[in-house]
Amino acid sequence: MPDRVERPANCLLITTDAVGGVWRYSIDLADGLAARGIQAVLAILGPPASPSQRAEAKAVPGLSLVETGLPLDWTAATPDELERASDRLAGLAALVGVGGVHLHAPALAGTALWPAPIVTVAHSCVATWWRAVRGGAMPDDFVWRTTAAHAGLLAAQAVIAPTAAHARAIEAVYGPMPIQIVHNGSRAVPAQPRPRRSAVLTAGRLWDLGKAVDWLDRAAAELDVPVSAAGPTQGPDGSKVRFEHLQQLGILTPDALSAQYAGATVFASVARYEPFGLAVLEAAQAGMALVLSDTPGFRELWDGAAIFVATEADLLPALGQALAAPESWAARAQERAGHYTIDNMTAGTLAVHRSVAALV
Repeated sequence: MPDRVERPANCLLITTDAVGGVWRYSIDLADGLAARGIQAVLAILGPPASPSQRAEAKAVPGLSLVETGLPLDWTAATPDELERASDRLAGLAALVGVGGVHLHAPALAGTALWPAPIVTVAHSCVATWWRAVRGGAMPDDFVWRTTAAHAGLLAAQAVIAPTAAHARAIEAVYGPMPIQIVHNGSRAVPAQPRPRRSAVLTAGRLWDLGKAVDWLDRAAAELDVPVSAAGPTQGPDGSKVRFEHLQQLGILTPDALSAQYAGATVFASVARYEPFGLAVLEAAQAGMALVLSDTPGFRELWDGAAIFVATEADLLPALGQALAAPESWAARAQERAGHYTIDNMTAGTLAVHRSVAALV
């Protein structure tokens, strides 16, 4: 832990995860807050940040980065381990003197004595993931994590969901509660203009069964254009996936991923579970046509601006439709993406914090 640093009341402790889209969200939020005079301390749980991620954090004015070495809510081995992580985070918040706490997972609230009001974002959770991807009775390992998430939702002074669809999914599991909707936002990473080729791209946590990348892998065998996938194929819990037909790009830096967005015509995400989907937004901002699974969240965000897929059998025709007229679909997606900005996300998030904390 760092030595105590006196900070103004308009400083937030933001927890984050360097594994997936939460990192992108956290950096963009910290940058948006900095533009409004709100400092942030970014506490990383789980695997440490990569050199490129540390460079991103260093570029945000006034941002302090703390690699805690603490487990994520979904990698903690026991309830006691998760509770100890909550206690240490609360201690960090007291140490640096923040005026508010922004948790990226409700379960991190624990029973700790927090020195400032908590706002938690329900980016995702194991219970809603299980319900969408597997169904039926959850394993014991998921049951206690669900209990911890429920307690955290009740302990927080305010709860944010990235879509109304995900808020409904949360209430379906945990019961009715006040949830405020703040859509995520993103800023497209500039890339050198390059000719687009007729090609399909996907990006994200490829190892996550909820992403249904296997559908796209099978479709790739039937297409006469390249189908590429960016992202990790192994999760922090050791789970791995293999694909036979996708051109795997590995884990890319923001600049490298932006170049992929700029060089292909169609972005596909057929996830069974996706509370928001930042990669979809980034692809739309970059001028790609969208082929998406027909889920409530994607409908909420992209209805009229994407081609939707209800079953695996629909995927090949949908990709063919998008590849045949990418410019038309890309224009619709890019126009819709203009609603989901970092400025709007920051303003909405800050309004929630100001409703429970004395931030200036």
